[in-house]
Amino acid sequence: MLRKLNYKYSAALIILILVISLMERVFANDFSNLSTYELSQSFTQVQPNLSNDKLDKFILGKSFFRIPWVEAPSSTTARDGLGPLFSANTCVNCHVKNGRGKVFEVNNIVDKSHVIRLSIPLNDTDEHQGMIAKFGSIPEPNYGVQISINGVPGVPFEAKSLVHYSTKNIHYSDNTIIILQQPIVKLEKLGYGDLLPNTIISARIAPALVGLGLLEQITDEQILANEDINDANHDGISGKANRVWSEQTKKIEIGRYAWKASAPTVKYQSANAAVNDMGLTNPIYEHQSCTLIQVECINSSKDGEKHELTAQRLNAISYYLTHLKLPKSIISQYQGQRLFSEIGCSKCHVPSYSLPNITIYPYSDFLLHDMGKDLADDRSEFDALGNEWRTPPLWRLGRVSLILKDNKNFLHDGRARNLEQAIIWHGGEAERSKTLFMNLPVSSRGKILQFLNEI
Repeated sequence: MLRKLNYKYSAALIILILVISLMERVFANDFSNLSTYELSQSFTQVQPNLSNDKLDKFILGKSFFRIPWVEAPSSTTARDGLGPLFSANTCVNCHVKNGRGKVFEVNNIVDKSHVIRLSIPLNDTDEHQGMIAKFGSIPEPNYGVQISINGVPGVPFEAKSLVHYSTKNIHYSDNTIIILQQPIVKLEKLGYGDLLPNTIISARIAPALVGLGLLEQITDEQILANEDINDANHDGISGKANRVWSEQTKKIEIGRYAWKASAPTVKYQSANAAVNDMGLTNPIYEHQSCTLIQVECINSSKDGEKHELTAQRLNAISYYLTHLKLPKSIISQYQGQRLFSEIGCSKCHVPSYSLPNITIYPYSDFLLHDMGKDLADDRSEFDALGNEWRTPPLWRLGRVSLILKDNKNFLHDGRARNLEQAIIWHGGEAERSKTLFMNLPVSSRGKILQFLNEI
């Protein structure tokens, strides 16, 4: 295995890879039938039947995904280059057990997996039009596209975020009351001056890493088959694909990952997270995100010297993420499944796709939809408008909840504490389905929620 690798590792990293390799092989051989272990590690298992070479590549990617990165220069040359500005020092900070992020860590301290995206409104200038076409949004001049909550020594962090909630009561037709929490996000301890007055602040939590490799096998044609931009069939649903510029292929691609479908591939999304979350330059994002006024960041940057996350390492991480095993679903609530379809949820949460050797059930059309003013963040990303979001896949929501335990949160900013609240937040194109859900008897609503936890 080691003779085939083209990387230079420290002795400690080589030993760690060997230990992880041994653990993977032991798990694959001896513990695959332990349901309690499988439940707690739902999204961390390797696909079965990988050859030894492929399993080694999977393990290599896993090591770069899990091992903390450090500031350069360092004796640990395989994983140095952190920063100068960053929020987390390892991918698993935001994807614990490969699950989704959360809003709070402890004592109302905002978690690393809750990130703040920034942009300013588009104007009619050629400069802005060009930036939208290439980058998807217009960055805030002093802070860029995303707030970094940490900096290496000598580089001030950008800001810290605070999240509070206002509440409102929603009444069902049967007099049941559900309490929704509206997030109020603020930035404090700004390190580089005030934000522009019209800055758009959008909070996001990291999504769970479920079935990513299978989603890449869905063809663009299958996604575009559900597109209905002008609602030609008059059903109130007008989904559209997000067409995004890819620095990887140097052409327009169909987006399918991230909250606004702004990433076309797993590799692209991984590269984006590497540079924005950890300050790791790479073949897709070759430059640090230091803005012109962040002098300390610019002076500390090794920009242009090398890719801190090399092509080989980025490929290994992408291979790891696309070869995670999709845990099985066991659907028992078929009446809930029928009701889910009858009230129109499956128009956007398209159940299945036929791949060459398998049919998968992600429950998403991967298109953008108007979700109403309550969920709007006013942030555009390529063709996605401020009130539009990609239909998130619903598969394995029960496993996601298990990993989060008492920190359950759903929707793009984690405002919903359970699936029922997530449904009630729906508006826009989903308003009719939400109203039908709210008018169902409580037992029928419960059956839909049970079905969602079984998908």
